Amino acid sequence: MGIRVYNSLSRRKEDFEPIDPPRVGMYVCGPTVYMDSHIGHGVGPVIFDTVKRYLTFRGYDVTMVVNITDVDDKLIVRAQVENTTVEAIARAVEADYMENIAKLGVLNVDHFPRATETIPQIIELVARLIERGHAYEAGGDVYFDVASFPAYGKLSGRNVEELEAGARIAPGEQKRSPADFALWKASKPGEPAWDSPWGKGRPGWHIECSAMSMHYIGEQLDIHGGGLDLIFPHHENEVAQSEGATGKPFVRYWMHNGLMQFAGDKMSKSKGNLVTMTELLAEHSAELMRFLLLSTHYRRPIDFGPDRIAEVNRGLQTFYRFFERFERVTGGTVYEVTPVLIDEREIPDDAPGAEALRETRRMRDDFLRAMDDDFNTAGAVAVLFEALTTVNRFMDDEGLDERKAGAEHLEALETFAATLRALGGLLGVFEKPVGKPGFDEETLARLREIVADTGGDVDMAADGGGLVEKLIARRAAARAAKDFNTADDIRQRLSDAGIILEDRLGGTTWSRAT
Repeated sequence: MGIRVYNSLSRRKEDFEPIDPPRVGMYVCGPTVYMDSHIGHGVGPVIFDTVKRYLTFRGYDVTMVVNITDVDDKLIVRAQVENTTVEAIARAVEADYMENIAKLGVLNVDHFPRATETIPQIIELVARLIERGHAYEAGGDVYFDVASFPAYGKLSGRNVEELEAGARIAPGEQKRSPADFALWKASKPGEPAWDSPWGKGRPGWHIECSAMSMHYIGEQLDIHGGGLDLIFPHHENEVAQSEGATGKPFVRYWMHNGLMQFAGDKMSKSKGNLVTMTELLAEHSAELMRFLLLSTHYRRPIDFGPDRIAEVNRGLQTFYRFFERFERVTGGTVYEVTPVLIDEREIPDDAPGAEALRETRRMRDDFLRAMDDDFNTAGAVAVLFEALTTVNRFMDDEGLDERKAGAEHLEALETFAATLRALGGLLGVFEKPVGKPGFDEETLARLREIVADTGGDVDMAADGGGLVEKLIARRAAARAAKDFNTADDIRQRLSDAGIILEDRLGGTTWSRAT
C-alpha cells in the first residue's frame, strides 16, 4: 500500500500519485515579514519539512518552495509608524525567521523566493489574466473578476452570491463586484512601487504566491501547503487566478495544517498570547519544540502552553534517559550509531536479543504505516514510545543495568538504536545530542533549600548537578532506613524543581524536565 494524503479539495484521503513521478513540486505559504516570528510561524515549516523528508525517503525527488511576502499593507504601516523603510523591516524580520526555523531543523527548503524579487513574473501573470478576460484595470488597480470563473468557491465551499452579499466596496475602490480581489494596487506617495502597464504600483497578496510557485515549480503543483486559515480567501483566490491564467488544474493535493492554540484558545496578537520563536528557543530546546509540533496530527489544532510543553517534555525525556542507559550498558553513545533501518533477516526465537529485534522490526513497520497514512506523525511518535517501553523492559529482564552488555545483547541494542535514529531522522529528531539545560539561580536556590531541609550541609559553591547527586544519595539513605516519607518528599520536591528521577537496578538517574 502506498502513501495516502487527505486532499482539502476533495475532502477525502487519496492515493498519492504525483503529476510527473518521481518528481514532486511542493509549495508552502510562508510568512509576511512585518513582525518577529512567533511559534505559529514554525508550524508549517516543520510539518512540511517532515513531509519532504518522508517523501524523499520513499524515493521521490521533491522540490520545496516557501515564499517570503516582503511587501504588504502591514509592512507599509509599520514602516510609517517607525519612520523606517519597508525593506529594512522585511530584511530584519526575515533574518529572524530564517535563523529560528533552521534551529527547528527546517533544512530542506530548496527556494525561499521574495515577492519583491518576482515582480516581473507577477506583472506577466496579471497581464495574462487581463488578456484571458479574468481581470480588468480600474484607475491604476487591477482586479480579478470572480464572475468570470464559475468554479470559484470549490476549495472553500463558499458561495459567490453569499460573498457578494456579505462584502462591500471600500471608498476609492473601483471594482465591479464586492467579491472581486486585487491583483495589482496603485501605489500611494511614499509606498513601494514598481512600473507596470497600469502605472506605478505593487502586487496584491494572492497573486504573489501564484507567480512564485509557477516560476519555481511550474503551472501545476503536486502539493500546496498552508494553514487552515488560508483556505479562504488566499488559497481560493490562488486557485481562481492560477487556473484562470493557465486553463489547467493548479494543485493536485491541497494540504492544510491545524492552527496553534494557547491552552485551548486561539493564538493571536490581539489576545496577547503570542510567544516569539526567539524567546521560546531561549527557554526550551529546539528538539522539544519540533517534537511538540509533530506529536499532534498535522490536520488537528496544536495545543501550546506551559502544561502541554511540560507533558511533551516528559515524554521526550524518556528517550534521553534511554540514550543515557544505552551508553552505560554498551559503552557507546546512540549518536555514534549509524542511522539505518533493521533488515529483513529471519529472527529465530532463540536468537540473542530476539525480543528486542522483533520489537525493532515492529517499530519500523508500524512507523512507516502511520506515515503512509496521511503523514500521521502523531501515530508514528506513539509507535516509538511503545517500542521504547518494550526494549527498556527487555533490558530490565536481562539485568543489563548491573553489567555491560555482552555480544549477545549488544547487536540487538545497537540495531534498535540505529532504527530509532533512522526513524527519528524522518521526523527531524534524535539527529544530534541535546545538552541538559543549565541551572538558573532560582532552581539552584530551591535545590539548596531541599538539601538543608533534609539535614544536609549546603555547599554554596556546588553546581546543580552536584546538589542533585547529593539529594539522590540522601534519598537512597532514607529508603535504606525505611524512612519512606523523607524519600518520597525528596522525589516530589525535585520533581517540582524540574528534576526527574528514574530508579533502575543499577541505581537512580536524573534528568531535567525543561
